[in-house]
Order: sequence, then structure tokens, then C-alpha cells
Amino acid sequence: MSKQTRRQFIADASKVAAITSLAAIPVAVAKAASPENRLFIHHVYFWLKNHDSKEDRDKLVAGLRKLSTVKTIQHFHIGEPAATNRDVIDRSYNISWCLFFSNKAEQDSYQIDPIHLNFVKEYSDLWTKVIVYDAEDI
Repeated sequence: MSKQTRRQFIADASKVAAITSLAAIPVAVAKAASPENRLFIHHVYFWLKNHDSKEDRDKLVAGLRKLSTVKTIQHFHIGEPAATNRDVIDRSYNISWCLFFSNKAEQDSYQIDPIHLNFVKEYSDLWTKVIVYDAEDI
């Protein structure tokens, strides 16, 4: 057995302490979030009447940017179909609008917000179809 220096002893002891402390950390148990704390995602897909119109596309995007000022929106994303091709991918829509809210109550407030109501009134003539997918934390 070789003689250990004080520096080696301290380094080895630190490693053992770190490993031992990891073993003592309790495993977090996933719990269902309470209704007031469940992240709410509102994902909207738009099909334009003039599917190939850059002008209509840009007008809708500008409207969505105005709509993004609703105070209850935590985060948002405006997108278009990605250049991916698999059987499970639907690329038939023109614009997607993905919103993140702190909870369902915040999303409910968004639905009746004057900015949202004005958006629907002002821009609904641009689309032929809208599909919405809402999701909450489990």
C-alpha cells in the first residue's frame, strides 16, 4: 500500500462525500399540478382563403403580433409548416399560433380579452379553416 499525501486524502475524501451526498438526495415524486398551476397550451392552426398569398400571410402574422400583447400570454410562437415530410405530418395549414398560459383561467381571460375579440373581427376574413388544440399539464 502506497503512502497517501494529505492533498490526495482530501481529494479522495471530497469525492466520497460528494457521492454519498448524492445517495441521500430523495427522489422527487411527480405530483399532478393543482388546477391553478397547470400550464395551459393553446395551439391554433390557420388555413388561408388565398393559400399562396404572401400579402394575406403577412397580414395575419401582423395581426397575431398585435394579439400577442394580451397580458395573460406568457410565451407565444408564430410559425409555418416546417420542411419535414413524414406520413404523420400535416403541412396543409399556413400559419400556426402557439400560446402558453400559466393556467386555464389565464387562457379563459384571453378568450374574452378585447384585443382577442378585435383580432377575430378584423382578420377572420383571411381564413377558411381554424383548428385549435388545447393541452394542460398532467
